[in-house]
Amino acid sequence: MVVNLARTSASTEILRQIFQNIDAQSCPRLFNFHMHTVYSDGRLQPNVLMEQAIAIGLKGLAITDHHSISGYQAAKAWLEDWKWNNPGEGLPHLWSGVEINANLLEVEVHILAYSFQVEHSSMKPYLQRKITTGKEYQANNVIDAIHEAGGLAVLAHPARYRRSHFDLIPAAAVSGIDGVESFYAYNNPNPWKPSTIESEQVQQLAEEYGLFNTCGTDTHGLSLLQRL
Repeated sequence: MVVNLARTSASTEILRQIFQNIDAQSCPRLFNFHMHTVYSDGRLQPNVLMEQAIAIGLKGLAITDHHSISGYQAAKAWLEDWKWNNPGEGLPHLWSGVEINANLLEVEVHILAYSFQVEHSSMKPYLQRKITTGKEYQANNVIDAIHEAGGLAVLAHPARYRRSHFDLIPAAAVSGIDGVESFYAYNNPNPWKPSTIESEQVQQLAEEYGLFNTCGTDTHGLSLLQRL
């Protein structure tokens, strides 16, 4: 795990501590680190997403639209306004987030970036609403860019790709990934629940390679308690 600690913020350090304690019960009612808005391929408006997050009682979340932080920025502005009009209320912490397509072992994977500096030049290629090409498409370069911006990099849904998570997670670790999305509902159950076998396998690999476990619903529909 390679992180430039000199560049990380207090917010990133808080998130790092949270990731160290994520388990199967963390999502979807305490934390949720994978969700989409209308600014990529989701159906939720950012303000509605935040209203749901507050109603659920989330402690923290990240909006991870594909190659875009517009949904995050809209949600952040809405949350600041809400705080102004509702002083003293306990509200969830919203971290910056984005989902980036990348090449790992000649397979396209998705890398989730969290708590990065949104204006940092290293992230600019990945926030253009489109998949990058060339060297910027390579997983190690995506991870390096996230770290340069003070963020944490996580391999999304490791058991969903054309190549086994038993191959991809070790390769991601060599490339400097910080964590893996260990708790993920691969079959879209209702209610949302992490897939048992895959979650156990990914957790074991995370422990072996010294990676964080994270969780997220990967919401694309109208409820933060479901994927679709």
